[in-house]
Amino acid sequence: MILYLVRHGIAVDRTDPKCPPEAERPLTAKGVQKTRSAALGLEALGAKPDVLISSPYVRAAQTAEIFAEALGSSPEKIRVSEALKPAENPATILNEISRLRAKEVMLVGHAPHLDLLVSHLAGARGPFTSLKKAGVACLEQASGHGRWELRWILTPKLLRDLAD
Repeated sequence: MILYLVRHGIAVDRTDPKCPPEAERPLTAKGVQKTRSAALGLEALGAKPDVLISSPYVRAAQTAEIFAEALGSSPEKIRVSEALKPAENPATILNEISRLRAKEVMLVGHAPHLDLLVSHLAGARGPFTSLKKAGVACLEQASGHGRWELRWILTPKLLRDLAD
């Protein structure tokens, strides 16, 4: 299985007096534009997730929709999972994806949750990545169950460059 971990795009600043509650913070206009460009870069790499799973937070759901559109996926392929909320144990989402019969899966969530998931999958003692907003990490499950290999991590800027 190929696993893409996508951090949500640029959202409304939580210090903005008009900022809604944390779970309802949307992407900014700039966040939508930069996320769309990053998603097109991933499309240029040939990513074709069978399933997209998003955190229930608005900014992550919007990011998942943008990536689905750019990758030619139907919005119906997007599932929402409480296991991708920022405070959840990263291992919880693994139980969910282990039941999927999919070649490629995309998870859309938050920092540092996704960085903790990368370190968990790689067998590291702690986080060693720091995904940027709209950045993507790609891991591949080795033939022996439970073992994952980090294939690459791309910043949103590199993804946008690939889209050009």
